[in-house]
Amino acid sequence: MMASLFSIFEPTSCLMDLSMNWISTFLGFLFLPYLYWAAPSRWSALWYKITLALYQEFKVILGPSQGSSAIMFVSLFSFIVFNNFLGLLPYVFTSSSHLTMTLGLSLPLWLTFMIYGWSNHTQHMFAHLVPQGTPGLLMPFMVLIESISNIIRPGTLAVRLMANMMAGHLLLTLLGGTGPSLSYYLLILLFIAQILLLLLESAVAIIQSYVFAVLSTLFASEIN
Repeated sequence: MMASLFSIFEPTSCLMDLSMNWISTFLGFLFLPYLYWAAPSRWSALWYKITLALYQEFKVILGPSQGSSAIMFVSLFSFIVFNNFLGLLPYVFTSSSHLTMTLGLSLPLWLTFMIYGWSNHTQHMFAHLVPQGTPGLLMPFMVLIESISNIIRPGTLAVRLMANMMAGHLLLTLLGGTGPSLSYYLLILLFIAQILLLLLESAVAIIQSYVFAVLSTLFASEIN
């Protein structure tokens, strides 16, 4: 039973030994050229305001010296939120519910921050391992704890996004599978519950994209 449930997240549609379901990850890019030739609409104006607000927020987090790199984290947010929403459509592969994709986003970012920080701000990176005011007796333990928390950062970022996207889809699948065995009135209640869960999943898709981008920005701000 559990194997059949999790099989909905497997990229099984293959062509020439390639998992074609992963192409859905790049479907969001098909909508971007539309903004360059179509007449401005309320949706495009709303999206522009959202990205501008995010850019200003990330710019404050990164500081004046690295504020120009905030556009990278806005692009990261856009990419994740596109994939999260595409996964809510019927028969579209949810790539953001796979550790392959989420770890593929968080691990290169973390490695880049670490290499840059230890190469250019070595003293600051060493000082960051021991919080200010730590007693001398606890310093070795604090270095160990801070080192472990730093190493598991890409894993926690990846698992957070994957688990939240997978949990909602599993719940929708479980509830949807009970439909044929329900009576007419219970079926109406199930339909209402599915709509409410879909709205909740839409909110989760936005929130998790925002959390992923904000935490990545905070990690980048620590090395400056």
